[in-house]
Parts: sequence; C-alpha cells; structure tokens
Amino acid sequence: MKTFKKYYYLPAPPEEVYLAMTKAQSIQLWTGAEVEFTDQPDTEFSLWEGDIIGKNLEFDYGKKIVQQWYFGEENEPSIVTIKLHADKKGTSLEFVQTNIPDEDYEDFTTGLNEYYIGGLQDFFEEE
Repeated sequence: MKTFKKYYYLPAPPEEVYLAMTKAQSIQLWTGAEVEFTDQPDTEFSLWEGDIIGKNLEFDYGKKIVQQWYFGEENEPSIVTIKLHADKKGTSLEFVQTNIPDEDYEDFTTGLNEYYIGGLQDFFEEE
C-alpha cells in the first residue's frame, strides 16, 4: 500500500475551490459526467459515473475535505485529505491519499493528475 501526496495550484480563492469540490452541480461541470454527491459527513458519493466511489467523512468550509475512496472491500480504508490554503494568486491545494494498492498506484495517480486535479485546473483557468 502506498501514500500519494502532492500540492497543486488553482487560480481561485479557497472558498470557490471548496464549493467546486463539494456541490454536485459544480462537480458535474468540471468532470463532465454524472455525479452523486452531498456535502454532509457519512454520505456516500460517486464521481465519473462510478469510477470514483467513496464516503464523505469530514468538511471544514473553505479549508478541508476528508473522504474515504473505495478500492475494493478487502483493502485498508484509503483516506483522502484535501486541504486548501490561501495563496497570493489563488489556492494551494494539498492532496494526500493513504493506502493506495501497489498494483493500482501508477494508473490511479496518472488518472488523478489528468482528470481529477486536471479537471479542476481547467475549470479555474484564467481567461
């Protein structure tokens, strides 16, 4: 099992990034796919029509999102912690995910960078 940690820059204030990541309509805009999401702890969610499924654990408005992403029932819980930090020109997003199965790590992190974070970055690109 591996842990992934990376910082990303987004050209928008932390509150806007937070709303884009926690409101179903906004998530659907930057993913371009069906979404099931409620910004309440202890609720299940589905992104990209089930490509990412999990459970919401904690929300701290404009600052932090904690979720469990499912990799299969036999695996340790994979916890995602997203922290949003104000930056001079927008937001520094800290993404940490624990317990990623070794065999999934490379494909998963490539998809995460390209689609999940990449989609958010495209959504907030300055015109």
